[in-house]
Amino acid sequence: MCPALGTNSSTLASQPAVASLQAGGDSWRPVATPEVLRARARMLADIRAFFAAREVLEVETPMLSPAAATDPALASMRVEDSGHWLHTSPEFPMKRLLAAGLGPIYQLCRVFRAGERGRRHHPEFTLLEWYRPGWTLMQLMGEVADLVRQLLSDPEQGVEFVGYRELFLRELAVDPWHCTPETLRAVARSKGLGDRLELDTDGWLDLLLTHCLEPKLGQAGLTFVHDYPPSQAALARLSENDPPHAERFELYLKGMELANGFQELTDADEQGQRFEADQQARQALGLAPVARDAHLLAALAAGLPESAGVALGLDRLLMLACGADHIDQVLAFPSDRA
Repeated sequence: MCPALGTNSSTLASQPAVASLQAGGDSWRPVATPEVLRARARMLADIRAFFAAREVLEVETPMLSPAAATDPALASMRVEDSGHWLHTSPEFPMKRLLAAGLGPIYQLCRVFRAGERGRRHHPEFTLLEWYRPGWTLMQLMGEVADLVRQLLSDPEQGVEFVGYRELFLRELAVDPWHCTPETLRAVARSKGLGDRLELDTDGWLDLLLTHCLEPKLGQAGLTFVHDYPPSQAALARLSENDPPHAERFELYLKGMELANGFQELTDADEQGQRFEADQQARQALGLAPVARDAHLLAALAAGLPESAGVALGLDRLLMLACGADHIDQVLAFPSDRA
């Protein structure tokens, strides 16, 4: 769906992740070519047509909130004059709409995360997020696959499902449910990683996933990694298996993570406990506490329907559609030209 990238974008691919631009000259020009910007517009139109055909309602929710993401792994941006935070995701207000009985909904919006800048990361990016009340995670993965195939004009693209535990056992001979930081450190160092790092179990697992496993994922088609460790549940429900797992998936294509989905947690008390655990983790890491979202907890207490939800990064999907190897190539004005 996307034409070849122009000369300016190809040149960018060989430059550092963040270029130092001076005022004047050509710095006023967009980085993405007109062809790529038109491809972005077509992708947005195709998404709206996809959900309209399936009777999923488009919604808008605020980008500013007095509450921020408590997850220590997410750095929210504060708008100082307002005392509000820019959202890292529209998840919390969208769940309030679900609790109000709005039914299946989706949103296309810009989201913001501090400290994220690199070949595949940008502090401001476009997210597609949608929720399906009454659906299972498997049903949602099927719909994600349908959408991605359509947007990439590849209806025959294959799909693979692999468990998180199975992946680590198969590729690294490590059981993520029964391992210690010391064991994972040894595995990482055998791969030339983490010589000077001191991480907890999830930190080492994330390092091994992103550096050793992720590049191999999605090379023959769409790869859904599912059933994560309970400690990585975030806002996902825990299964009743023994041992339990987080009912969560991530989608990979060509070694790139595209989407993160949950069987949504509906228990207000459990969500409150997770918010408190996040605050304690933030304190241990020397991070400032942030206000938790009381409106979300009230919505959960009022009754959130059983739902599956997912967030998909459109800039990364556009990178794959256009053959780009740097996120700046699909943005009109990256942060250093904003």
